[in-house]
Amino acid sequence: MLQGWVIVVASFAYLGVLFAIAYWGDKRAEAGRSIIANPYIYALSLAVYCTTWTFYGSVGRAASSGIGFLPVYLGPTLMVPLWWYVMRKIIRISKAYRITSIADFVASRYGKSQLLGGLVTVIAVVGVIPYISLQLKAISGSFTILRHYPDVVMPAKALALPFLQDTAFYIALMLAAFTILFGTRHLDATERHEGLVAAIAFESVVKLAAFLAVGAFVTFAVYRGFGDVLGQAAKTPELRGLLTVPATSGSYVSWTFLTLLSMLSILFLPRQFQITVVENVDEGHLGKAIWLFPLYLLLINVFVLPIAIGGLALFSGARVDADTFVLTLPMFRREEALTLFAFIGGLSAGTGMVIVETIALSTMVCNDLVMPVLLRMRSLRLNEWRDVSGLLLSIRRLAIGAILLLGYAYFRVAGEAYALVAIGLISFAAVAQFAPAILGGIYWRGGTRAGAFAGLSAGFAVWAYTLLLPSFAKSGWLPASFLSEGLLGVALLKPQQLFGLTGMDEIPHALFWSMLANVGLYVAVSVASRPGVSETSQAALFVDVFERTHAFDRSRLWRGSASVQDLLPLTGRFLGPERAREAFLAYARRRGVGSLEALPADADLVHFAETQLAGAIGGASARVLVASVVQEEPLGLDEVMDILDEASQVRAYSRELEQKSRALETASAELRAANAQLQELDRMKDEFMSSVTHELRTPLTSIRAFSEILRDDPKAPIAERVRFLAIIVKESERLTRLIDQLLDMAKIESGNAEWHAAELDVREAIQDSVEATSQLFRDSGVELAVALQPAPRVRADRDRLVQVIMNLLSNAVKFCPRGGRVEVRLAPAPEGVRVDVQDDGPGISPADQDIIFEKFRQVSDTLTGKPRGTGLGLPISRRIVEHFGGRLWVESELGRGATFSFVLPLDAAAQAAEEPRRAAQGTGAGR
Repeated sequence: MLQGWVIVVASFAYLGVLFAIAYWGDKRAEAGRSIIANPYIYALSLAVYCTTWTFYGSVGRAASSGIGFLPVYLGPTLMVPLWWYVMRKIIRISKAYRITSIADFVASRYGKSQLLGGLVTVIAVVGVIPYISLQLKAISGSFTILRHYPDVVMPAKALALPFLQDTAFYIALMLAAFTILFGTRHLDATERHEGLVAAIAFESVVKLAAFLAVGAFVTFAVYRGFGDVLGQAAKTPELRGLLTVPATSGSYVSWTFLTLLSMLSILFLPRQFQITVVENVDEGHLGKAIWLFPLYLLLINVFVLPIAIGGLALFSGARVDADTFVLTLPMFRREEALTLFAFIGGLSAGTGMVIVETIALSTMVCNDLVMPVLLRMRSLRLNEWRDVSGLLLSIRRLAIGAILLLGYAYFRVAGEAYALVAIGLISFAAVAQFAPAILGGIYWRGGTRAGAFAGLSAGFAVWAYTLLLPSFAKSGWLPASFLSEGLLGVALLKPQQLFGLTGMDEIPHALFWSMLANVGLYVAVSVASRPGVSETSQAALFVDVFERTHAFDRSRLWRGSASVQDLLPLTGRFLGPERAREAFLAYARRRGVGSLEALPADADLVHFAETQLAGAIGGASARVLVASVVQEEPLGLDEVMDILDEASQVRAYSRELEQKSRALETASAELRAANAQLQELDRMKDEFMSSVTHELRTPLTSIRAFSEILRDDPKAPIAERVRFLAIIVKESERLTRLIDQLLDMAKIESGNAEWHAAELDVREAIQDSVEATSQLFRDSGVELAVALQPAPRVRADRDRLVQVIMNLLSNAVKFCPRGGRVEVRLAPAPEGVRVDVQDDGPGISPADQDIIFEKFRQVSDTLTGKPRGTGLGLPISRRIVEHFGGRLWVESELGRGATFSFVLPLDAAAQAAEEPRRAAQGTGAGR
């Protein structure tokens, strides 16, 4: 029995585990053993995208629109592959200039504008408040439902209860306290929270496991698998529509806009920016996240439709909110442990989002709203405070509490009028307004502060008019006529049919008008306005972040005088004196300076101090503070443009040098390759001369020796004289044959060989060759088999072809053992005509199969260990075949004979025209 105290204890126990993980992560980071310097932890922490909206709301949306819940996850899946180009650039910029929030990013890009940072903060807070209320609604609703276990009872309307009796109020307070403990224990110039990231990665695993457990229970315990679930849905008319996309143009428009909306949200939701950019420790981790995060989205959505179908079928006729199916289905089946696990999964999804989101928003509120105001209040005399870090932490803690109470207030005012997913989409549409200013800011130098301000203001105003105010109207806080008749009764001003645009759902409708106004004004005003000095320099630094040499540009873009004695105390007021001193000493060591007193007070030091302050109070406020203690000489716009032009020329020259360097490297590589080839040719020439000399000297030595014997011994017996003369004749013939082959090879390679091409029947050439070598086969005791299929005629030199076939046959019989068998085959082939000469000799090893086609390279007789022949037969044969466009090769295994094959194309003579080119290529010796 799940009693209330069990639920409360389990909830606090889980939150305690999260806190323990965060504490452990922080301690590891302080010890220099970071646990988040791991791409898998980073990828899991990105799943903070999946909140209670995903855990509960996706099922609710699937129950009403079927697969219509998919665009919210399809968008991030499509956007993530682009992270390497977009998000990596944002991360690089943020690391370079110590940017700690999305408001700080926009403000820094457009000249460190406090006004722009404040506007972005207001949009983010107002836009995300509905999303936070969504989490409160989901957590409090699931808690209330669970208290009635095992009965499935929907919670009462929040407005029906005083807020002191409302569970959501206490959950908001608990989350505020927990977030303050998590995220504002100390002030860090980098605004990174390693323990928090580790805890978020853990809660991503918990919510995924809980959702998969419920999904598997419904799919395989309630039903008999996916096929059964979908089959049951297909048989039920009320459920059949969930499996298809409605075939209306409005549905496709909604899919398109929702996909685009979710693509922008994964980039610009404050919590996503916090985790993806601010908490990133290595931009290389994006490489893993690019495939791990979509995999996570796939897993957490695989059971959405089965749960929705199961809930609709089991609760048919009952008044059970589809948003609660993940919890109520195991309750209905009296699965206590699974029910509690599902509740913890939903709690995990909600707390993770609220903690990260409120930390991100509190940083923005502190740095871009409150601190700029306080710095202007001279009566506070902040410049006289020795340590302002306590004030900063207090502001952030108060901001966290205020944001959560605002979320609770929205939940009381408008939260009951919408389903979970609808509330989430309102927030998505709000943060999508950052897209033009940020994407334009990192890729377009022409974007100006005035353009960004105009675009953001217009987009936010349209968003509020078409989405936020209608949510109040649906809750009864504004007159219903505002929706039905439009502002002041003007039909064209109906917030959800603005200017008569109908046929679109409210979210695509709002996104269309807000982005039209935002992008249109951003571009138009940017083109029409003239950027200031600071804007121009920041635009160049942001757009060219991958190319620019930061030190050079910073030192060129700042001119003035400063001192360590001014900058160090200033930084110490906001980071704490000790931490500031440690940071400055570390900076001095990096520059090779032994003490702070010897540190040069140059532009780099000013930039260092400013980035340290930027991490604590934002780039815009940091600029103001630093300017108050240094004497800066303002640069004119023309000077800045000259510097940037000069820098561009330097980069262009550098790129040109790089290109020339690469060209030189390529040329050097080609020269090395050519030199290696020449050395190889020289080696082959020496080898060739050695082989030729050897081949010529062997028969000459024999002839000379036997001739001298005959001369010196005229009385030698007749039989012996005849035998010596036969040897002399045989060696002379061998010498003649060798010389003929050398001449033949030389003519072929030089292209001076005579060719007499004519149409011929290869079958006849083979038969003539077989007849000419038949006696040789009989003498050797080798059987010769012939299998000649009808084949088309080819155009080639008949004598040369016979020379090739006879060479192959004589080789085959030479290496075939007595009693062996040689077979000659002729057959048509796709390339033309194919001839095979197969023997059952000792075979040729794979290592020797290329060597035998080189000149004077022979395979030794396995019986005698001595090579046979001149080593020119096969090279000449291959050149002859190649002359006619064919090819000659061997297939063999040791001990299993060899098959020499060649193919001649039907129009062999035409291939001969290529002979001069091929003649320049050398080949090697034969078998």
